[in-house]
Amino acid sequence: MDAFKLLKELRVNYEQEAHYLPKETGLRLIESTTEDDSRISAKCRDAKVEDLWSLTSFFGYSTQTFVLAVNLLDRFLAMIRIQPKHLSCVSVSCLHMAAKVTEEECNLAPPVELIRIGQCRFTASDLCRMEKIVAEKLNFKSKAVTALTFLDLYHQIALLDCTDRKEILSLEKLEAQLKACLCRISFSKAKPSVLALSLLRQEIHAVQSEDMLEIARHIQRHLKITDVELRLWSERVARCLSDYSSPECSKPNHRKLQWIVSRRTAQNLHSYRTVPELPTIPEHCWDESER
Repeated sequence: MDAFKLLKELRVNYEQEAHYLPKETGLRLIESTTEDDSRISAKCRDAKVEDLWSLTSFFGYSTQTFVLAVNLLDRFLAMIRIQPKHLSCVSVSCLHMAAKVTEEECNLAPPVELIRIGQCRFTASDLCRMEKIVAEKLNFKSKAVTALTFLDLYHQIALLDCTDRKEILSLEKLEAQLKACLCRISFSKAKPSVLALSLLRQEIHAVQSEDMLEIARHIQRHLKITDVELRLWSERVARCLSDYSSPECSKPNHRKLQWIVSRRTAQNLHSYRTVPELPTIPEHCWDESER
């Protein structure tokens, strides 16, 4: 795609992004909710998004699936007040809805598998009903304009006429950084175009590329993003990625599955201590008489 078409597509998505933003009043309400409240708190939401990241990695889903699932989840939570006990059903429903839009049908995990691996306490019928509720409330059809939409377009623009930049400006790395940011509800208040540009500038500064920095400035001027807004979110992105890169941070995509079983099930599970000892197989050649 040439520069003119990319910039035109960029503008079209920029004009549509406001339709796919969660209600800020709803997000603020979640952020102000304490953990002992009967409503969803920011910590509860962030933990559930990390679970979605783990499920995305386990089933081999794309970044697009994860980002769309988080977008659906945040828009629904900012619109409808739900109890914490229903959050698992809502979040997994959003993931399944996103996967049906972005993944090949042959790669889709059956609802029962999503529920089993996610160790959720609801049925496939519950999941189906919740999907219908979310789709109806959000008027969801098949897509949403997200930060990943802009990140992909920015990356294509940055690589125009210079494929060598692909080696130093990794889209995969940018996607991983975006996923880390989305695990914090505060970034759901950012305009997708601004969040994506903040991530791009952060990486460009890291690789110290002056020509790509000029491309980022051109994108900023084209979309009329103010310096104040870009600086604000760039600082927040830098802090988030600094925390994420620390050894103390538990990476959701590296998390091991932990199975919760009843005491009776645990007693019935075979461990190496319960395996009966078998006689040692002799290593010498068989005697013909033993045949």
